[in-house]
Amino acid sequence: MSHYALSGYNTVRPEALSDAFRRQPAGRFLVQDRGPLSVHGEAKVGRLLFAHGAGAGQQSAFMQQFVTSLAQQGVQVLCIDFPYMQQMQESGKRRPPPPIAQTLVQLTEWHALLSPLSALPLWVGGKSMGGRVATLLASQQACPGVVVAGYPFHPPKAPDKLRLDHWPAIECPLLVLQGERDPFGTRNDVASYDLPANAHLAWLEDGDHDFRPRRSSGQTHKVLIDEATQIAASFVRAYG
Repeated sequence: MSHYALSGYNTVRPEALSDAFRRQPAGRFLVQDRGPLSVHGEAKVGRLLFAHGAGAGQQSAFMQQFVTSLAQQGVQVLCIDFPYMQQMQESGKRRPPPPIAQTLVQLTEWHALLSPLSALPLWVGGKSMGGRVATLLASQQACPGVVVAGYPFHPPKAPDKLRLDHWPAIECPLLVLQGERDPFGTRNDVASYDLPANAHLAWLEDGDHDFRPRRSSGQTHKVLIDEATQIAASFVRAYG
């Protein structure tokens, strides 16, 4: 039996997903020819398709904590695993993600499948790499808004290799939740960037790429994640 079947994901055809949602609004689905989809919470404030980072899928500790907290704020979160991550979960062996253009196609297909399932607009977002892919999607098609947890502004220790060329093409509201010590873009790094007016940054005190603070800061990981999701829910409510 597959990793996802053992984890409680129920197989469903893409064309039957709407009926499956009506029967089980918050559940785990293994969508044929797509992959695993988990739906968290009710859409009281809005809906968000949220993609994972490069090294860990939707069942990682950060994703579970972030998504659960955000769902408690009234944002329904729909999480997926990209195909390379599905292979990692099944084999137990790490592998690098494919070229970002390939992952963008996959996220675009998911958005097209899930967007019509509710009258509420479907925002896009993600953790790190997943957030970068979401911003690329929003730069190429109309989108209600983007929420990113830990944007990879540049590779660690390579601050000159910025990943911002597509940002001017994003016309929707964009929120980046960023730890002040994030090696992919610290607060001091980002202060020097010329960002578009629709890009909003929320800084998490002493947080790293996973919003984890140092013990000496007096902050806790849970507090920073909860702070981030409160900001995100307020942002979706304001612009949704």
